[in-house]
Order: sequence, then structure tokens, then C-alpha cells
Amino acid sequence: MTLCQTLQVTDEVCDRAWTIWKAVQASVDKDTQKRLWAACLFVAVIDLEVASFTFTQILKAVDLNVKQFLGLLKKMDVNLDTISTKVNSAVTRLEKKYDVSRALYQRFEKCVGCNVNNVLCSRGKEILRSCWTMFLLAKGRALQMEDDLVISFHLMVCVLEFFIRRCPPSLLQPHYQSVISTAQSPPTRTSRRNQSKAKPRQAPPEVDVQLLESLCKENDCSVEEVKSVYQTSFSAFLDSMSLSGTRDLPQATDLSKQYEELYFKSRDFDSRLFLDNDETLLTPKVELMPVERTPRKNLPEDVVLIPPQTPVRAAMNSIAQLRVDLITSGDQPSANLAVYFKNCTVDPTEEVLQRVESLGLLFSQRFGQAVGPRCVGLGKQRFTLGIRLYYRVMESMLKSVNDLVLFLFRKLLNDSTFHTSLLACALEVVMATYGGSTFKSAGYSSGGVPVETDLCFPWILDVFQLTAFDFYKVIESFIKAEPSLNKDMVKHLERCEHLIMETIAWREDSPLFELLKRTREEGPVEQAEPPATLNQPLQHNHTAADLYLSPVRPSSRTLPAPESTTPRHPKSNSLSLFYKKLYRLAYMRLKMLYTQLLTSHPELEPIMWTLFQHTLQNEYELMRDRHLDQLMMSAMYAICKVKNVDLRFKTIVTAYKNMPNTNQETFKHVLIREGQYDSIIVFYNLVFMQKLKTNILQYASPRPPTLSPIPHIPRSPYKFPNSPLRVPGSNNVYISPMKSPTRMSPVMTPRTRILVSIGESFGTSDKFQKINAMVNSSDRSLKRSLDMSSAPKPLKRLRFDVEGQDEADER
Repeated sequence: MTLCQTLQVTDEVCDRAWTIWKAVQASVDKDTQKRLWAACLFVAVIDLEVASFTFTQILKAVDLNVKQFLGLLKKMDVNLDTISTKVNSAVTRLEKKYDVSRALYQRFEKCVGCNVNNVLCSRGKEILRSCWTMFLLAKGRALQMEDDLVISFHLMVCVLEFFIRRCPPSLLQPHYQSVISTAQSPPTRTSRRNQSKAKPRQAPPEVDVQLLESLCKENDCSVEEVKSVYQTSFSAFLDSMSLSGTRDLPQATDLSKQYEELYFKSRDFDSRLFLDNDETLLTPKVELMPVERTPRKNLPEDVVLIPPQTPVRAAMNSIAQLRVDLITSGDQPSANLAVYFKNCTVDPTEEVLQRVESLGLLFSQRFGQAVGPRCVGLGKQRFTLGIRLYYRVMESMLKSVNDLVLFLFRKLLNDSTFHTSLLACALEVVMATYGGSTFKSAGYSSGGVPVETDLCFPWILDVFQLTAFDFYKVIESFIKAEPSLNKDMVKHLERCEHLIMETIAWREDSPLFELLKRTREEGPVEQAEPPATLNQPLQHNHTAADLYLSPVRPSSRTLPAPESTTPRHPKSNSLSLFYKKLYRLAYMRLKMLYTQLLTSHPELEPIMWTLFQHTLQNEYELMRDRHLDQLMMSAMYAICKVKNVDLRFKTIVTAYKNMPNTNQETFKHVLIREGQYDSIIVFYNLVFMQKLKTNILQYASPRPPTLSPIPHIPRSPYKFPNSPLRVPGSNNVYISPMKSPTRMSPVMTPRTRILVSIGESFGTSDKFQKINAMVNSSDRSLKRSLDMSSAPKPLKRLRFDVEGQDEADER
């Protein structure tokens, strides 16, 4: 009650928080009880949509920083109804906004230190505080998406230009003193005789272009993009503040008062406190990996030591590299592409240009809706980069194929879906480069449809009304055709492909279901991917033409028997490859979860996989508007149930939360029937078990079903050729191709490579034999050591663990 009075919450919020506390108190340490009350109050306020206090106020009330408080909220998530979808969305938004704000302030400190002298004097401190507060105010008013790191940083550069231009010269570093004096040199004196002819003195320019360009160069920014932010968002902000055309610096108190209105309206954290190193905004310092020290005499003169990158610096470098890669690419089809187009039966040039123009208008419009109406120009700039990459990759695809496949590509060049998919993939690379390769991981409406709150994948699919199954077809070809993609971007596209296979391709309106239905109607021999081929290596030699023009050629399995008169359609290459990849992803996910839970029951893994694979192949309708992992967890639970192994859903969920690329919505927000969503246990009891009861019970009989082969797990097709490859059968032996030393490459030392001299003694000969055996081994199956002897500690008081609700009705 004392805490509630301090934070001035209503009785309704207090009662709701008390109910939450009683449900979760047993799962949290006693010494954090007061902090737990605060977390319960925060959850109650979000759920009830009652504005009682700001996030900073509750942090100060219980002496916690942002990361500690968010960590406590995650520990509280022991019941399906403790952390709701609404709360989870709010927490995700808060955490992202905090990370972006912290990164921006770190960069702000560095920029100010480079530009302003004597920041410790009273006048310097006042200007420092005014500059940061004005940036916060501009970000809150001018930007619709405050957590966009790149646009926010460009806006910060604009604010810095505004303050440096008006700052007393004595407070500026010498470099910026000269820049300012050059730009603001007084006009030449006019003689009295010519005074009558002299033109009236013009108002000072709104922006010092030379100063802005100098700031952009110092911070590796695109001048073009920063100018665009200045001319649209920042100029409008200055007009709203009546600061346009004035040489005066705004008062810190006035700015602070206006920011407070914004802060209390948003009810999140007070970013002004970064200036004071306030405890609520501090995070535990992370120890950086020590740089291996070697004698200076061993270092060549041209070696440059690269300091650790900050988030802002990393983003600026990635954007700069993308622009450099595309500097020779044009906004129009190249001469080579024009030749390819003209050699088609129907020249697609006019249609390609019209499509690019219409999609460009659509993209810029939707970009403005998401980021802010004044940012349409920025959307056009990013679309231009996407066009250049689109044409570049298309030309690379055409150059890399032989004459036979080129004949198919001439047909493909008139396929609208292919062009839209290729352009979408190029734009996804551009957007991910600017946005940090992120994905939508939270934010659901009551109908279970993701809410558009950012530009993360699959935003681009929604913009172009492109199905995920069509987009997936171009990913592999795109990566192979564009060698300049960096490692992070290849991983990003690979994760896009996984997201498509896990859930996005299984949306209600996906063409995948029509393909599967047609396959099933053609008979049992027409399987998307026969289980017998699972243990065969996955061949990655498919072109975009194979997938977009699929079916393109008959398969031996699709030809009718001699005595049959039933017509057969050619095999769908796109569906076949999709299922090959799906099975391998599904098995890897199952294996990962299994190794956390059931290492003491190795006999269950192939049985679980058989049920899981059977479900994906024969009961694929269960995937409609659902997630691959929901079927995986259900299959695991079902086999443990029928084999009398004690494994409860709460234990499965606990382990699942520790897996990479997971989200609580997967087990909390499962489609039961149209418009109805519930937990994973309700889905199991009402849907999964009812559909597969007969099949599940077969595994308890003396004659269980034939086990499905374990999929062959290959090295990712998207790995770089220079990536180290683990030697099969070894724990920490890797081989890498020889690399040519570059100016930026680190110096190799005896500690970073192994030198074996064949002419010298190496010990016994069996050591060489073991090395040879490992290197020559072709067995690339999973050989991970399973030394975990116990399952993770289960969650306490999970709602679906109530007596009678954790068991399926086996009658």
C-alpha cells in the first residue's frame, strides 16, 4: 500500500497487482519482494491501460535500472496469463527504445567531445544539456518511430549543426572554429558612393552546408540523407519551435519543460537522465575481449588496429559499405540487361520499368505511413538503393547460367511474381542494413495478426502483397548471385527463410496449401518430399527459373504407370525443395529441444521425429495459421505420454524459452479454431491429440509404425567460403581456406594458428593417423555430445499444470 501511495495508483490497479503478486511470489527470491511488487504494478497498469506513473518513477521507487527491471519481468513470466501479449509488446518497445537511446547518447558524448571545448564550465554544461534535450524533443515530435537508430542519428547531426553554428567560438574546437568563420565571414565593406546601390543584407542561411558536410564526414553519414532529414523533419520542428532564422540558442529550461510534457505523455523513461549518469539508465559494464598483445616489432607498419564498434558506428559503416558496393550500379537496366530483355520472346523492358515505378510509389507511401509523413523522401532514397541492387543481382543471375537454363530465364523475365520477389529481396537487404537486421517478434492484435509497428521483416511482404512462399523461392538464388553481401546480411536472409518455413508461409491465404492439396489429390506417390530421401544430401543447385516456373519438367516419380490412363502433373520443384528444407529445419529444432530434456531416453528421439514428420507430411492443415514449433512441442509431449515418460508441458516450455529465435507467443497464443487463441496445452488437447490420436497410440503397440529416416543435416548453403568448417568427429578442430593478407586483416601469430613441420618430431604416428581420419571423414551427421544428465528446472505454478489439465483425454 505504501508503494502504491508513493506512485499514486488507483485501488483497482493496487488490487490487480496484489492478485498477480500472489500468483508469482513463490517463483521469485524473497529479497526482491518489494521490487516484485513494483513489477506487478507495472504489469497491472499496462493491462488495465491506466496511466499512473512513468517507467522512470517506478525504477526510482525500487532502486532498479532498466535492464534489471526488465529481467525481473521475465522471471515473473511463470504463468500463461502473467505477462500478456499487451505487456510483452510494451516491454519489447521499451527495451528497444532504451537500447537505441543509450547508443545515441554514447555517440552524442563522443561528438560533443570532438566539437566543443570546456564542456565542464557552466556555460558548456548548459549548452550540452540544451543540445541533448532539444534532440530528444525533436525526436519525439518529428519522428513517428523514435526507435529508428539511423534516422534518429541523422536528426542528431542536424541538431549538432544547429548548436555548433550558434555556439560561442571560444567553446568550439579549432577545426570547427575555422569551419564556422569561413561560412560566416562578414560581407565586404561598401563605399558610401555605392551604398545606395548595395543590396539589402539577407537573412542568415537556415543551414550551414559546409558545417553539416563536415559533421557527416566525421560521423560516416550520408550527406544526402542527413540533408533530407534536415529539409523535412528538422526544419518543420524548428518552425514549430519558432527557431527558424534566429541566431540565438534556446534556453535549457524552456526545452526541458517542453520535453517533460512529452515524457509524461509517453510514460516511459526520462532520457535527460543520461546526462547525469543516473543509476536507472546505467547497465552493467561488459568486459570487452582483451586484444591479444604482441610485440610491436612483430607488427607491419601498415597494420591498422580497429577499435570496437558502437551500434551507431556499425550501422553507419554497414550503410556506407552498401552505398560503395552499389556506386557503379545504375537506377535503370544496364546495357547487358537490355540485351537479355530484347532476346526474350516478349521484351519485358517496358513492363519492368512500369512495375518499378508503381512499386516505388507504393513503397515510399508505406514507408511514410510507418516512419512519418515527412520521411517519404527517405523512403525514395532507400528504394533507389533497392533498385540498383535488384538490377545488379538480376544481371548476375543471367550471367551465371548456361544456355539451357538461360532459355528458361527468358521466360522468367516476363514473370511478374519473380520480379516483385527479387525487388522485395533487394529492398529487404537495404532495410535490414539500415535497421540492424531485426525481425518482428512481438505485437499481436486480438485476431492474432502481427501489428505493423516497424519496418522489420516481413513488412516488405505486406507492402507488396507478396506471399512468403513466392519470396522464399528467390532467397537462395539472390545470395548466390550477390557476392558482396556481408556475413550478417547472409544470416539475415537465412533467418528470413527460416521464418517463412516456420510460420509465415503457413498463413491462411498461402498458395502452399493449394500446392499440397493438388499433390495429395494426385495419389500417394505424389509426396512433397518422400521420407526415403531425408538422409540424402540436400542439393543446392536450383535456379530461380526452376522454382518460379515450376513445374518445369516431369519427374520419374510423377510419370503414370504403363497401364494407367490417369494424367500426372510434372513435379513441383518449388514445393519439393521447400519440404526438403522444412524437414531439415524441423529436425534441427526438435534435436535442439530434445538434447535439453531427454538425453536419458535416446530411444525416443527417432519416434518423436517420425510423428513430427508424419504430421508435416500428412496433416499439414494443422500448420494453417500456426507455427512449426507448436507441432514440434506437441509431438514431443505425445510420445512421452504414450511411452509413459514423465515430461510435462511446463518443462518443455521452460526449455523451449532457452532456444534461439523463440517467442513466448508461440506457446501462449496458439490458434484453436477460427478467431480463438489459447495456450499450447489447450491446442494439444483440443486439436493435435484429437487429430492424431490413432497414430499416436500406434507407438504403444507391439508393431509401431516404421521410423522415418533422420534428415541429413548439411553445412548451410549460405556459409561464406572463408568460414571455418569443423572437422567431423572433433570438438574444436576447424579448417579454413588460405586467406591473402590484407591491410585490415589481423597478424597471424603462433597463438592464432598451428604450425606443423613434417620434418620434425610430432610424437607417435597415431596422432597423424587420427588427424587424417578426421579430415577424410565424410560423416557430417550431428555428433554433439549429450552430457546433460538432468532436465531444466520446471516452471512453477504454470496455469496449464493444474490437476487434470496437463493430461490428454485418452478415453
